Amino acid sequence: MMQNMFRTGFLVRATHTLLTWVITLILFLHNTDLRKCEERGELLLPVLFFLLVVLSVLLYFAVSLMDPGFVLADSVKGSNEEMESMIPQSSTPRLRRCGHCLLQQPMRAKHCQTCKHCVRRFDHHCPWIENCVGERNHRWFIVYLLVQLLALLWALHIALSGISPSLTWSLWFRVNGFLLAALVVVGVFSVVAVMLLGIHLYLVSINCTTWEFMSRHRIAYLKNCGDEENPFDRGVFCNLWDFFCICRTVAWEQTYDRNTPNSV
Repeated sequence: MMQNMFRTGFLVRATHTLLTWVITLILFLHNTDLRKCEERGELLLPVLFFLLVVLSVLLYFAVSLMDPGFVLADSVKGSNEEMESMIPQSSTPRLRRCGHCLLQQPMRAKHCQTCKHCVRRFDHHCPWIENCVGERNHRWFIVYLLVQLLALLWALHIALSGISPSLTWSLWFRVNGFLLAALVVVGVFSVVAVMLLGIHLYLVSINCTTWEFMSRHRIAYLKNCGDEENPFDRGVFCNLWDFFCICRTVAWEQTYDRNTPNSV
C-alpha cells in the first residue's frame, strides 16, 4: 500500500497542496497587506490572490495527472512498406523498438524509467509534479509555471509587508517566525520557477527538448548534425506558434526529413 502511494505520487502532490495552503493561511492570518485590506473591507485584492492560488493548484493537478503523451501502441499501424513509403529511409534514422516496453518509438520519444512508458516528444520526468513532461502536457506545464511564479512573487510581496519591527532580535524572531519561514519557502520556489520558466521558454523557442539538449551526442537523429543544427527548428515565431497554438500529434520523422540534407 505504501509503495503504491509513493509510486503514484500521492505524497508529492499532497505535500505540495498542503504547503501551498499553509503558506496562504499564514499570509491571511498575519498583519500583512491582505489582512489590512480585509479589515478595511477592501476584498478585491484578497479575493484575486485567493483565486490565483486556486488556479495554480488546479493547473498543478491538471499537469500532474495528465497523460503526457504515452506511447501505448506502435506509432505507425500497418506494414513496413507503408512506413517506408511515408518516410524516406535514406535520410531518416530508422525508428527503433524500445528495449523496455517493446513498442516502436516515434522520433523524439523516450522511455521513462519512472513512468514505465515511452513518452512522445519527451522533455523530462519532473519530480515536482511526479509525472513526465511530454507532447501533450508540455504547454500546460509552462502555463502552470507562469501562474505559479505570479502567485509566488505576489506571496513574496505580501509576506514582506507583514514583517513587524521589535525591540530585540529574539522578540522579532518570535513575532515574525511563521512569516520568515514562509518567506524562505516562497523565495526558494520563486528562484526555481524563474529558472525553469526561462529554460523552457528558451528551449521551446528553438524547438528543442531538455532531453535533446542534454543528451544530443547520444541521440541517433541528432548526433550526426552540426553543433548549431536543429532539424526541427522553424524559427522563433513558428516554434512558439506551433507549441502553444497547434494541438495535434506531430510526425517528427517528416519534419526531420524535410529539414535534413539527404544522404547520398
